[in-house]
Amino acid sequence: MSQISVPQGQWDLYRYPVRNNDPLRAWDAADEFILNELHDQSLPQPSQRLLIVNDSFGALSCCLHPYEPTLVSDSCLTYHGLLHNLKSNRIAQDCITFFDSLTTPPGHYDIVLIKVPKSLALLEDQLVRLRPVIKPESVIIGAAMVKHLSASAIELFEKILGPTHTSLARKKARLIFSSFDAERTLTPLPPANLRLPEFQLNLLQHPGVFSMNRLDLGSRLVLEQSHLLPPAKVIIDLGCGNGILGITAARQQPEAHLTFVDESYRAVDSARINFEAIFGHRPARFEVIDCLNGIDRDSADLIINNPPFHQQQVVGDQVAWQMFRQARQVLGRSGQLWVVGNRHLGYHTKLKRLFGNCKLVASTHKFVLLKATKS
Repeated sequence: MSQISVPQGQWDLYRYPVRNNDPLRAWDAADEFILNELHDQSLPQPSQRLLIVNDSFGALSCCLHPYEPTLVSDSCLTYHGLLHNLKSNRIAQDCITFFDSLTTPPGHYDIVLIKVPKSLALLEDQLVRLRPVIKPESVIIGAAMVKHLSASAIELFEKILGPTHTSLARKKARLIFSSFDAERTLTPLPPANLRLPEFQLNLLQHPGVFSMNRLDLGSRLVLEQSHLLPPAKVIIDLGCGNGILGITAARQQPEAHLTFVDESYRAVDSARINFEAIFGHRPARFEVIDCLNGIDRDSADLIINNPPFHQQQVVGDQVAWQMFRQARQVLGRSGQLWVVGNRHLGYHTKLKRLFGNCKLVASTHKFVLLKATKS
């Protein structure tokens, strides 16, 4: 399950974080479709500059590493997955240049490969940001699994880049081909404005950040019960998104030090923008990391968490489970982990197994707010 075989060669590829006996592959049929298409077109040529966008775990980048591609992604998991797969295949890490999705790479590119992300808002912003690095003669190829490719996504390619058509489906994957229209004038999307007068909050967030245009019901439950949060000197908003949970805790406890962490560069930057707008120069820490990797053990009094139940297109509880395990390590003695999630996910069972205790703080017909204390 870990070896991809394509015209460019054979490579051992793993999803990140790497798990023993992981049944899921680090690539999909859309990656294979792109690589076969490039081979059929005899691309890239040695002198051509190659840009890859949203390469989930570095599959495309590893297979095309002889061309020294540039990789753009919003996820630090993509970066760490890329490094792991390069090392696994004994490929020099410096052959690929990485940029986060808020940074425009310098220069122009002859070939641009785009894996279509789940979020249409993220796709729209990325396509607009790509325009300055594309030339009229550039080869532009998008790719996605058919079940994840909407008509709206294809329309965005047409609207933002230029004339667009799609391939026939192959192994349930499809390619998108666009020709660049240099005459169009578009600017990057501004941050979305989330107004919550009932909580006296006005938050901004970059396109593609979770719950962009409305307050999700899980976060609302935390805000409504925030007066019950325990006193804490060090608070971590784990999987912070736009920072709403950490900001709410910071309001309750003006002397606390806040740390905001997320695997998304756009999320952490959104949290930073909002925190600074509300609290000015109050010290805080903003980290783009995988869960709590790199955070000192026994260093936090309170961790607030609204965990995702999917990693990219894959639904599951692996990310939540990792968050809970690492939260227990990072919490100090008597520290508390507060978790909000859909009732049917059964987080209370995992928390009891890890912490030996779990209490229901509040609930709705769909969500539960739980707390577990490190003894």
